[in-house]
Amino acid sequence: MSPFRSFVSPVVTLAIALGFVGCSGSGSSSHTASVNTSISDPPTCSAPSGPYSHVFVTVTDVKIHTNANAGPNDAGWVDLTPNLQNNPQQVDLLAQASTECFLAMLGSKTEIQAGSYQQIRVFLAPNNTSTASNQCSAASGNVANCVVLAANGSIQPLTLTSEVQTGLKINSGQIAGGNFTIAPGETKDLDIDFSACASIVATGSGKFILKPVLHAGEVGLSSAINGTVVDSTTSKPIIGGTTLVALEQKDANGVDRVVLSTQTDANGNFALCPVPSGTYDLVVTAISGSGVFYATTVTGGVQASTAIGNIPLTPEPSANGANTGPASLIGVVQTGGSAGGVSETVTLSALQPVAINGSNVPITIPLVQQSVATANVTTTSSASCQSGFDCNNFTLAVPGVNPFVGTFSNSGTQYTQAPGAATYSADGLPVPLADGSPVCSQTRQQSNPVMVSPGNGFQVSTLSFTGCN
Repeated sequence: MSPFRSFVSPVVTLAIALGFVGCSGSGSSSHTASVNTSISDPPTCSAPSGPYSHVFVTVTDVKIHTNANAGPNDAGWVDLTPNLQNNPQQVDLLAQASTECFLAMLGSKTEIQAGSYQQIRVFLAPNNTSTASNQCSAASGNVANCVVLAANGSIQPLTLTSEVQTGLKINSGQIAGGNFTIAPGETKDLDIDFSACASIVATGSGKFILKPVLHAGEVGLSSAINGTVVDSTTSKPIIGGTTLVALEQKDANGVDRVVLSTQTDANGNFALCPVPSGTYDLVVTAISGSGVFYATTVTGGVQASTAIGNIPLTPEPSANGANTGPASLIGVVQTGGSAGGVSETVTLSALQPVAINGSNVPITIPLVQQSVATANVTTTSSASCQSGFDCNNFTLAVPGVNPFVGTFSNSGTQYTQAPGAATYSADGLPVPLADGSPVCSQTRQQSNPVMVSPGNGFQVSTLSFTGCN
């Protein structure tokens, strides 16, 4: 194997990206390729609309293996970032990107043997690690990982789960295509998306826990989906506020779940990448800077490597010249075990049935008032809980009208709105253990469907999980 070569990119970061490039220079083997390691992530929970102005994590290493079942101590791991072992690098997952996918380099370029790689592990520093220029030093304990709250600028420690000791694992099931296959001298760019917003769990006790959500795929101009969101009445970008774009695909239950999400820029433009080959639904919601809620727009049948063009969003009907505001799904999520209440983290989504190409599909509606596609809540013990359970109240703010739906066409997508009242259900998924094992007997619960209208709150049935541990 050829020797390690290093460089530092001036670009700043957001999640974790790997670039595989053909080798060059004297002494390089014809059977090797090179790996550039960097970080990227769509900042859908960043200020001013979201709760966080910064999310700092300290990376100590990134490794790759050809065996999807290799353990952290097995032979055969290739160290992609040997320079970090004595110099951990702190990165801000919410830093603004100057490019679509590659946001911050980890200062490493390592040649590896050509082959098929099926597992990656990302190692983060424990909070007692000493780092240079520590942006978390003002937090209690001088920690290496932290969040900065947008509301008051306070710096709060980011608690890591035990899995960081063995590395945050990205296995073949989380890699687009199942593996990274690199031929001798071949050029490939790969991105590991560290979804910061979905990975941070705010507990009822004021703590912040990192439960990483990661996936990987090949990056390049051919793998991006991009477009521009405009107000249907003005054909101009929506001013201020938050416009969320979610790329969704059906899960095993036929529910459209968020694969990637991002916010538009000030001109309404967005880019999603890396997008693995496949067919997706693109779901867009928005609230303007003046508080106007927009109906959701759904574009079905979107392929990877697609330029969508303009996506129109229609303001909700107003009453007496004033916006009526969102509809609200109000409910309770509760978790219990054999001995009583058990605290668990549950991912909540608002689902709305949509007719796409003649099929009725429950889609996930991005939550613009929370500035994230879905909401994570942790159940806690409370006198208000049903006996034998821990619980948490939730409110999901959603558009109070039916979405505008169309199937993508290169000649121009036509969007139509279904008549009648909008219908929603609240959906809960307990966050599994690091190895994917379920934490409750039920892996999913869905509330009763309710018909809603703009500006009003609607109670949904309790999402109850039993057998939790």
